[in-house]
Amino acid sequence: MSRSSKYPEQFRRDAVELVGSSDRPLRQIARELGVNHETLRSWVNKAKEEAAAPAADPEVTDEVQRLRKRVAELEKEKEILRKAAAYFAKEMDR
Repeated sequence: MSRSSKYPEQFRRDAVELVGSSDRPLRQIARELGVNHETLRSWVNKAKEEAAAPAADPEVTDEVQRLRKRVAELEKEKEILRKAAAYFAKEMDR
């Protein structure tokens, strides 16, 4: 169960932007905004992670889903063939 933040999303975005555009230390900015410095640091780190993550291309996502479905289908076929081969090998030994 996630707890809702007492800080609005826009406030967090503005605080992160202020940290990036200011030459003042993060602790000082956090103090001025009335936010715990570790809270502000986590917002900044999260923003950096989101900026570094590649944007999901819908075509690529669709292709990945299609390929995953095809892989699952091929794995089922392989399992059926493996069982059939084992069955026929056992029949030939009789």
